[in-house]
Amino acid sequence: MKHKSEDNSASHTLLLVDDDAELCGLMVDFFSQHGFRVESAYDGRRGLARALEGGFSLVLLDVMLPGLDGFEVLHQLRRQSSVPVIMLTARTEQADRISGLNAGADDYLPKPFGPEELLARIRAVLRRASQSGLQSPKALQAGSLRLDSATRQVWRDGTRLELTSVEFEILSLLMRSAGRSVSRDEIAGVLYHREAMPFERAIDVHVSHLRRKLEIQGRSMIRTVRGVGYLFCAEPGPES
Repeated sequence: MKHKSEDNSASHTLLLVDDDAELCGLMVDFFSQHGFRVESAYDGRRGLARALEGGFSLVLLDVMLPGLDGFEVLHQLRRQSSVPVIMLTARTEQADRISGLNAGADDYLPKPFGPEELLARIRAVLRRASQSGLQSPKALQAGSLRLDSATRQVWRDGTRLELTSVEFEILSLLMRSAGRSVSRDEIAGVLYHREAMPFERAIDVHVSHLRRKLEIQGRSMIRTVRGVGYLFCAEPGPES
């Protein structure tokens, strides 16, 4: 049975970095049925080199890789690229998930996983990237900070800040909501199209990482409103 393509899947090429050749073959077959093009790399060094060459809409990155592990690949990739990354791993410890998110991953999926769930997560990440510019066509300015939705770039005092796609979406929402607190449920609605799950740490990790990137002399433009959510302030201030 033919599957109808969603989110213009035919225009997307995925890079799958995993040393399990059999799994790669199965995933290539599955995603091709849904209109995606997929290229595979079987070790960390080759995966990093291909990712840096560009041309990919999203990278699926295993953690346990020969050559360079997934965390190191992501660390080096984020120095030069903001391509969305979903990490795949059999390591399910919370510390590993947080490490992946802190390193700049957009999502983190433990193995074993169902291909339909991975497909849904890929579409969610790609939807965030493609819809942001349509929903917020104007540039946002707050003090020395400028966010351009058309180019998905953020600048402060003429210096470009390297943000992941998730961090960009959170900052865009907070800047558009300047002057009011934004709840975790509202952020989850934008990122995942659902309410935040109990004990979910992903949003807090992303906000924490974004806050550090916006710090000026230890003072950030994002403040925590305890029991409510997060507040964007044009002038950096102490954490609440």
